[in-house]
Order: sequence, then structure tokens, then C-alpha cells
Amino acid sequence: MKLKQLQHLAYGIATFVPGVNDLHLKGRGGTDSARYCYSVWLRHLVMAKKNGLNPDPKIVAELGPGNSLGVGLAALIAGGDKYFAFDVVEYANAEKNQKIFDELVELFKNRTPIPGEDEFPQVKPCLEEYEFPAYILDENRLQYALEPSRIEKIRNSIGDFQHKDSLIQYKATWYDTSGLEKESVDMIYSQAVLEHVDDLEGTYRAMYLWLKPTGYISHQIDFKCHGTADDWNGHWAHSDLMWKLMRGSQPYLINREPHSTHIKILSEAGFKIICDLKYELESRFTTSELAPKFKSISGDDLIISDAFIQAVKKTEGNYRSR
Repeated sequence: MKLKQLQHLAYGIATFVPGVNDLHLKGRGGTDSARYCYSVWLRHLVMAKKNGLNPDPKIVAELGPGNSLGVGLAALIAGGDKYFAFDVVEYANAEKNQKIFDELVELFKNRTPIPGEDEFPQVKPCLEEYEFPAYILDENRLQYALEPSRIEKIRNSIGDFQHKDSLIQYKATWYDTSGLEKESVDMIYSQAVLEHVDDLEGTYRAMYLWLKPTGYISHQIDFKCHGTADDWNGHWAHSDLMWKLMRGSQPYLINREPHSTHIKILSEAGFKIICDLKYELESRFTTSELAPKFKSISGDDLIISDAFIQAVKKTEGNYRSR
């Protein structure tokens, strides 16, 4: 048994001890980097524009923001009217979010280029260029978006999630389809989150219900092992028993579902895929060396390490901007 596997096995077993999981969760989730949040949001917008989707969503929802709501704050600063954040565990840290917010405002005011692969080499999707997207965020849009009273209203909403007039609504119940009104959201996005979701069918079904007929989803999914093995796809070689012990009593780890599972569930939930940008890594394993549960996955699944997916509802009203 290799080192990383032993470490995760030891921690997973330890989580059965009362209190261990709570201590660990306090430090998990989110980022302190406003530049990371700025980069992630603008990458989603640039890809939306490239794929003929609306690059000016007014009502946005994020799955799995962690204790930093920075990407959603970037969405609001860029012109959004309301931001819904859904998590499995309530992490949000008001002090951290205030600091990130102020830094984000300066990044937009300065028309800062999108931080790229030199600064965040692991962040996907990769773009063809990283200049500030003035063709999306033009001067008229920025003048409206950065108006001082508007910025102050967003700032006042940080940490005041329960007030009905808050621009930010934070909920730890994303599996509950009643968490949002039906067909009320322009864009639902996540960044390296859906690989942690146990109930993928329920989650994609909820997104379909929440999304407006003219809306779209935008998700970056990381299929790698997240440190649970020495090889990037070694998590598919772990037996069910080993995985159960490594998971322990943690509220989430990774679901180990490959790329094709997401594509299948998306289609069954009623989505039409507009963009499926796949990234590949070499595999040391063959499918015959995987755990029984994964021996039937395709050769493509075995080497797809990440995917950026944008999709719309299969309806006649799908909106495609020009």
C-alpha cells in the first residue's frame, strides 16, 4: 500500500471518532485569492461568449463555493443582480469574503488581465488569450457595474445572507429542489466541485428545474484522485471496501465517477451539451487493472483528467447570443 493511500485510509478511519471530522472541516473549502476567483469567473464568461451563450447572466447560482464566495462576488461585481450559493456544509466566512470582495473590485476597476496558466497552472478551462475581455465587459457595462452605490449594496450583502433583500443567498441544501424557484436562474456554475457530489442524478435534476429556458450550466470537473492515490487515476483501482474506509464518516470526498457518467446523466436530465472540452493525462493503468466497479469504463474515460462542460435545456427556447 502506497503512502497517499495509507494517509487517506488512516484519516478516513479516524473520522469515525466523534469530533475529528468537525475539526477538519473548519479549515476546508474556498480560497483566500481574489485573483483566483477573478480568473475563474472570467474564464466561465469567456467560454460562454465563445460558445454563443449569454455572457451577462443576471441571476447566478454556484455549487460548492466553500468558505470563499469570491467567484460569486466576481459575478455580482461584473453586473449580476443576485447570487445563490449552495453547499453541502456551511462554510462561509464573512471576514474573508469582505477582504476578497474589496480586492476583486480593484481588479475590475483596473481592467486587470485574466490570471493565466503561469499563475494558476492547474486551473481549467485554459483560454486562447488572457487579456481583459473588454468585448464582454465594455465601458458601458463596467460603468453600471462599478457604480459606487451598487458596489456598496453588494458589500452590505456579505454576511447578511438571511435577509430577503440580500443580493447573496447562501444555503447548505443544494439537493433540495425547493431551494430555488423553478426556472429562475440564468446560469449555474461550479469549479472542481461536481466530482465531490454523491447524488449526481439529483443534482443535475435540480439544476434543470432551477434553470430558465434561456439559461445554461457551466462546470469545470476534475476527475483526478485528489490525493487519494499516488497515480492521478489510482482512485479507480481502490476496492469498494478500501474506498469506504478511506471515506470514513466525511460528508464528502470524491464520487469517482468518470467523464462519461456525467455526460449520460446530463442527457437524461434534459440537457443539450454545447461545450465538452476534455483534458487528458497518460494512464499507467489499463482497464483490466482497475477495481471491479471500474473495469468496464472506456479507454477514453481512463485518460480524461478534467472536462469543462456547458449545456442548455433541451427546449425550443434555448438562447444563443451572437
